[in-house]
Amino acid sequence: MTAFESQQTAITACPVAATAEEELSPDRSASSEPPQRHALIAESAFFIAQERGFAPGHELDDWLAAEREVDQGLLAMQH
Repeated sequence: MTAFESQQTAITACPVAATAEEELSPDRSASSEPPQRHALIAESAFFIAQERGFAPGHELDDWLAAEREVDQGLLAMQH
C-alpha cells in the first residue's frame, strides 16, 4: 500500500483558494501547494526511501517519484 492510498480516505479533496497572482504565475513554488498534497508527498517519499533501505543520495529521486504517485492518485480521485 502506498502512502497515498493509506491517506486517501483520511484527506478529502479540499480546494485551496489561490490568489490571482498565484493563478497567473507560471512558476508556482512548492510553498504555494496545498498542505495536504505536501504531506502526502513527504509520507510517500519516506516509504520509497524505506523500501530501498534509506541509502543516501536518492532523496530527490524519492521526492519526485512520490510527487508523481500522489499526483496520479489525486487525478484519479477527480475523475
